[in-house]
Amino acid sequence: MTMLQNTLSEKIPNWQESLKNILSENGKKVISEVTVEQAVKGMRGVKSLICDTSSVSAEKGLIIRDHPILDITHILPEEVLHLLLTGDLPSDDQLADLQNQLKLHQDPPDYIWKVLEAMPADSHPMTMLSVAIQSMRVDSLFVEKFNKGTVKSDYWKWILDDGIKLIGVLPSIAAGIYRMRTDKNNRISNDPDLDWAGNFAHMLGVNESDDFKKLMRLYLMLHSDHEGGNVSAFSSLTVASSLSSPFLAIGAGLNGLAGPLHGLANQECLKFVLEIRDHFNGSPTKEELAEFCWKRLNNGRVIPGYGHAVLRCPDPRFTAFMNFGKKHIHDDDVFRIVESLFDVVPPVLREHGKAKNPWPNVDAASGSLLYYYGLKEFNYYTVLFSLSRVMGIVSQIVINRALRIPITRPKSVSIDWLKNNI
Repeated sequence: MTMLQNTLSEKIPNWQESLKNILSENGKKVISEVTVEQAVKGMRGVKSLICDTSSVSAEKGLIIRDHPILDITHILPEEVLHLLLTGDLPSDDQLADLQNQLKLHQDPPDYIWKVLEAMPADSHPMTMLSVAIQSMRVDSLFVEKFNKGTVKSDYWKWILDDGIKLIGVLPSIAAGIYRMRTDKNNRISNDPDLDWAGNFAHMLGVNESDDFKKLMRLYLMLHSDHEGGNVSAFSSLTVASSLSSPFLAIGAGLNGLAGPLHGLANQECLKFVLEIRDHFNGSPTKEELAEFCWKRLNNGRVIPGYGHAVLRCPDPRFTAFMNFGKKHIHDDDVFRIVESLFDVVPPVLREHGKAKNPWPNVDAASGSLLYYYGLKEFNYYTVLFSLSRVMGIVSQIVINRALRIPITRPKSVSIDWLKNNI
């Protein structure tokens, strides 16, 4: 048994008892009401899910297990994975044990490459990633144990095993997809001396600098989780609630992430910044930039990366990326435009009057950093997002099975029912 499994085995009975007491004492109490508008418009704001891994505060942004994200930007993705799963940052021994477990699975089985090589040459990287993950169902320990009649109380153990297997192998798969889709000559082998994110940066082969490895560590940590109600997490949790293989459930979630309303934002933000750079042949003055933004708004277009449904402050993940950029690439034209937009856009949006919360989100900054270090293939960016977000999704699925959350089954109503009952 791994140290991580030991830690969870100690914590889960307390989590189960806590939830049992809440249900026993307050199970019939109302925590949310649903308006017709919410039912029709994506259930936004309806409190109907349990998620302990992270929350989003309007004033503080993303909080992972009671840690505001800006307080933990120095930690490795492996450390945030341990934090998501257990609620605790790992000790040195726990971190080393988790890293060793991930490295046991870092080489993909041969069938993964055969499947990917058989796909059409113009397959989107996200399609390839989803297919690769779902093909791993054949190796699912959870499926094997379930078919042999394992007890419900052990479901989480086998799902954790599948999750660690997937997280361990995913950097190799994701980097291999990049090499295939950018017509690089060969895949790059794992470096066993590197950490999870550093090894991924190495296998991409776009930039061997230590700074690029630092960026990948930061990027993959910052995108690791974002509550349970976003499309990718909710889709994965719904599929997993049927006791489907974790590989199929996570594939379903990432198919949602591939949608332009969920995972395309950083590409759109970077395209906007590059449009500005090309229009002005470099970095414009703030006055020129404000005029450019006003013209865009007056033409009925939005400013990508600005205006947020929840936050009443700049996204702290945006702040973390900006801090990195100021330290490492402050003279780059593209990054300087991102800096200027942060000064210019919120006042413009306030004056324009259509954005209640004119603050930037994480996507307003991340693309410029990737672009600087040579990762310029926009259609690959969502794969990076996926590689990170799998940590949060795996953690939520493990915890849901540990808490024995039942199958998801909300009630639907027809439009005629609405007409007759409101």
